[in-house]
Amino acid sequence: MVGFQVRRYRAGDAEAVKEVFTASMSEHVPSGFLHMLRQPLAQVLLASVVCALLTASRSPVLPALALALLLAGGRWLAGYIFSRYIEVCLKKDLGHIQEAYMEREDCCFWVAESEGRVVATVACLPARTQAGCLELKRMAVRRSHRGLGIAKALCRTVADFARQKGYRTVLLYTSVVQKEAQSLYESLGYSRIGEVVIPETVARLLNFTLIEYRYELLNGVDGKRKFAAAEG
Repeated sequence: MVGFQVRRYRAGDAEAVKEVFTASMSEHVPSGFLHMLRQPLAQVLLASVVCALLTASRSPVLPALALALLLAGGRWLAGYIFSRYIEVCLKKDLGHIQEAYMEREDCCFWVAESEGRVVATVACLPARTQAGCLELKRMAVRRSHRGLGIAKALCRTVADFARQKGYRTVLLYTSVVQKEAQSLYESLGYSRIGEVVIPETVARLLNFTLIEYRYELLNGVDGKRKFAAAEG
């Protein structure tokens, strides 16, 4: 079994962190595209265009071509949404990890390392919208190292850090299309609280939401036992 260790971020990890995060987020483009196709607005648009062209041309060729172009455009749009998100993250906190996490109170950034290589990341900081809560952020694991318990170890690291700092709750947000992440958090005892609408127009139209999860911390040994039981 491949071993790994969780440690705090060091300056030399910067490029590896960006690579892991970019690769992890880019994987969700296909599921994002499928999510778009399931939305009533997209289905109505596709059906309307195909029916209108079929009626006007009386030939299946033009409607088929239009459908192919619309699907290609939708696939590009899904890629754009994730690419834009990655770009913003890399310019903001992931471009300045030392300042954003390591030099601020109650913030931290960790990596999981395996055979000298950074294979996963996670971070946390005080939640801006909810006092007394610590927010888990930037969870990403290389596909080649999933299924080894790395994500669970990183979640446990954040929970321990939050407990040490006196926080009672860890919260996080994950997109509606990240099904594996949702299953992970729920298996660890996180409760699904609700959904948050992304303010961008395209995201609203396509019902692309963020799901909020919360984990209520217990103190000391009891808290660690609860987390361990959830892992098992």
